[in-house]
Amino acid sequence: MDAVSATLPGPGPTVPTAGGRQAWATTWLLLVFMLVNFADKAVLGLAGPEIMKEFGLTREEFGTAQAAFFSLFSLSALGVSFLTRKVRTSVLLLVMGLLWAAAQLPMLWGAAGFATLIATRVLLGFAEGPSAPVAVHHVHGWFEQRERTLPTAILMVGAAAGVAVAAPTLGAVISHFGWRWAFGAAGLVGLLWAAVWRVKGKEGPLAPPVGRDARSTAGSPGDADVPLRAVLLSGTFVTAALGAFAAYWVMSAKVTWLPDYLRTVVGWDLDRAAAAVGGGAVANGAVLLAHGLLARRAALRGTGGRLPAGAGAGLLLVASAGAVTVFATVDALWIKVPMMFGPMALALVMITAAQTAIARITPPSQRGVVLGALVAVFALGGIVSPLVLGRIVDSAATATTGYENGWLVTAALLLVTGLLATCFMRPKRDAERLGVPESPGAATPVVH
Repeated sequence: MDAVSATLPGPGPTVPTAGGRQAWATTWLLLVFMLVNFADKAVLGLAGPEIMKEFGLTREEFGTAQAAFFSLFSLSALGVSFLTRKVRTSVLLLVMGLLWAAAQLPMLWGAAGFATLIATRVLLGFAEGPSAPVAVHHVHGWFEQRERTLPTAILMVGAAAGVAVAAPTLGAVISHFGWRWAFGAAGLVGLLWAAVWRVKGKEGPLAPPVGRDARSTAGSPGDADVPLRAVLLSGTFVTAALGAFAAYWVMSAKVTWLPDYLRTVVGWDLDRAAAAVGGGAVANGAVLLAHGLLARRAALRGTGGRLPAGAGAGLLLVASAGAVTVFATVDALWIKVPMMFGPMALALVMITAAQTAIARITPPSQRGVVLGALVAVFALGGIVSPLVLGRIVDSAATATTGYENGWLVTAALLLVTGLLATCFMRPKRDAERLGVPESPGAATPVVH
């Protein structure tokens, strides 16, 4: 062997490429992660009437149980997001999946009462709070900036699909085996996902370095930190967070109260209500996926829409406000029911648009933290929405009147935040002002 060949490196492990087959395999696996995430959320709403009957709860008390889920949701979303600068996201995602299962399975115990339900919902909320920002941060490590809208939308489709799969499936479990086994089934599926992720979960080639690697590459071109205060006070962050808050309010209200509304006010049985909620969730996913595909097509063609980036998502909130108003005030089912299958779902586009907009105005090394801050703000909608709607319904003369008032409050929130986002959500402008380039240099490839 000559001296030159002796110094040549041998064939090393294959480095994955951004946007390649492994990137999409990771995206689909995280889609299942988000599916399990929202199935865990949906189980309480689906089992709500049986739980309220067994424990003798009012709707306001049951709303407290749902709000307990979100009591530590925002804090953990923000706190764990700071860990993304020190711990690899693949590890954080595995720990979250295991904690989800640990929070669901205790409800299989026949003696587990309302106090246990509250405690396990708090633990579940703590473990699920960081799920969206960490999953989005992880998947963004696999794609360039211009290609991120579609994989981000796919993760949000997992949220919708989680309800679509959970509603009829867990409804059947409740009917045949009782409401406790709905919690058990969700926990077992979470364990299965964690086992697969332990084997398949990898970091992407564009994932920013963490820990010692982050310190050794500090100041690399295109990845210099900017003051967090400047990002968090930008017009894009503030209006994106408010718009996502309103969208999450709608999502939480539908998960928590729509099954009860369809059974109590509309008069449907459990199976029919569960099927309607599932069908509405499929429509939610279709809206998100269509938005992601259209955004990807425009990005790859190098064409933009007629509206400034961000304004379109704001106008969709306004359109959703109109759909919620119709849903609340019209009695004819042939008009009311279609509102669930698409028009009301337009608000959810803001959750995808907000995350891609925030990623645009933030350097990769700070992306996990700022996405966590975004989730910490909009997840407050999950705390406030069940409590406010539960109180409005209980304080009204009839459930019908109470639900109508609650949906109209929701519509007003969508309208105001939609107008603000339409006027002030400008990721491209704010990124240029903050000095964040569109395609910062790739981080040092991570090989496992």
